[in-house]
Amino acid sequence: MSEENPSRKTIEPKRKSILELTIKEACSFFLKSESYSKIDLPPYIVFDDLLANVDLILHGKKLCDLSSKPRDHDDINYTILNNKDGKYAWRPLQLIHPALYVSLVHQITEEKNWQLIRKKFKEFSSNKKIRCLSLPVVSLTEEKDKAEQINEWWEVIEQKSIELSLDYEYLFETDITDCYGSIYTHSIAWALHTKPEAKKKKNREDKSLIGNAIDNLIQDMRHGQTNGIPQGSILMDFIAEMVLGYVDLELSKKLEAESIDDYCILRYRDDYRIFVNNPQIGEKILKLLTEATIDPGLKLNSAKTKSSNDVIRASIKSDKLSWMVSKQSDYTLQKHLLIIHNHAKQFPNSGSIDKALNEYHKLIVELKNLSVQPLPLISIVVDIAYHNPKTYPLCSAILSTLLNFVDTQEEKQLLIEKIEKKFSQIPNTGHMQIWLQRVSWKLSNETNYDEPICKLVAGENAKIWNVDWISSTALKKALNAKKIIDKKELKGIPTVIQPHEVKLFAHSS
Repeated sequence: MSEENPSRKTIEPKRKSILELTIKEACSFFLKSESYSKIDLPPYIVFDDLLANVDLILHGKKLCDLSSKPRDHDDINYTILNNKDGKYAWRPLQLIHPALYVSLVHQITEEKNWQLIRKKFKEFSSNKKIRCLSLPVVSLTEEKDKAEQINEWWEVIEQKSIELSLDYEYLFETDITDCYGSIYTHSIAWALHTKPEAKKKKNREDKSLIGNAIDNLIQDMRHGQTNGIPQGSILMDFIAEMVLGYVDLELSKKLEAESIDDYCILRYRDDYRIFVNNPQIGEKILKLLTEATIDPGLKLNSAKTKSSNDVIRASIKSDKLSWMVSKQSDYTLQKHLLIIHNHAKQFPNSGSIDKALNEYHKLIVELKNLSVQPLPLISIVVDIAYHNPKTYPLCSAILSTLLNFVDTQEEKQLLIEKIEKKFSQIPNTGHMQIWLQRVSWKLSNETNYDEPICKLVAGENAKIWNVDWISSTALKKALNAKKIIDKKELKGIPTVIQPHEVKLFAHSS
């Protein structure tokens, strides 16, 4: 018997799928602050204690025994309006009402329900030519779960796409328009129990069916609406995957009926990459996919549907490719920032901008002196943020660093007022208000923000979630929104936003 090669190291897994978790592990995963809210927020806004208290009160109890009908009330969830383009497009990011969120987690992680869900996802993935690569993952390293989800995208989607260039000549790409906002909630039950079973008269109102229970709780969050699910949590990502898995299954049936077998489809949430050797087959698959999305209330985004016969180049996002080409190392701070600004104009709200800004922030936060005047740099950063709302946290971090090089307190205050006035010109910038408050917290106490979370940070009373429908005094007490502000963390924050406050990856490459 040959000896094992001592130089060969065992590669430890970095992440695992949520479907590999036990019931207890899955419940704990969903009740983490990071899972409850994917919204990038300053480190003094946390949800762990509040969720833990609600979890304790609801353990072994039914929410309906402690409340009336939430769907009869407005403002159940808390919505942070996030501008998408510096103009009039916007995305509602929601912090789900904690009582409804915890109740939903409890029901999903009941033993019979969790086993059914795992079984259904196995069925969704039965066609090995259609691969879902976006199931939530749990980090097994010091990286955040969100960071590992992004690593999963890079390591699987991009790398697998490049590999598939050996087998396929054409790549078709498409996505679903406003996926979360369009999902027909009844289709969740279709996904988990099949449409014929879910539509049987005896099953339609049966809350013991987990598909109906999920549908019912989502309607409770949305004033009884049956179109759309809240966006902004890992839990809702998981529920969206149920519906998208159902679409995968329906598409697979249609492809089999058409005897189409020379293809490979990679799906990351609502983004599809379709690999074929015949462009006519690619068009046919797009048609069948369109048909498969109709029942759940979804439709493909024709503006983002495209094809290419250069599979390798098309496999890497154009913004990433462009940044790799333009990236330099021997330029001034202002030239560096102008290159990022130009890239942001070409590829607004792209992931590569975040990476570029993250590198820039790490560069300047270590500086003891600034070799150029800070005001032009501040103006460039504000313009990047203005047109690229995805960059609010990182741009705020850079602004806090640059403001530190401004000479007087009066000048700093004036600049903060100018920045606030600039952003007041565009609608739905609640997310930016939260970060501007972080920038100005140690520099100015005179600024007042309309965003309710900002009022909580300032020690004022503000309504975050509607609790009028809750009859339990203990549950109402547990839902005190002031608990989401970590006063100790807030008191100790430095004037300059530090890398760990905005850094996604523990180890940045």
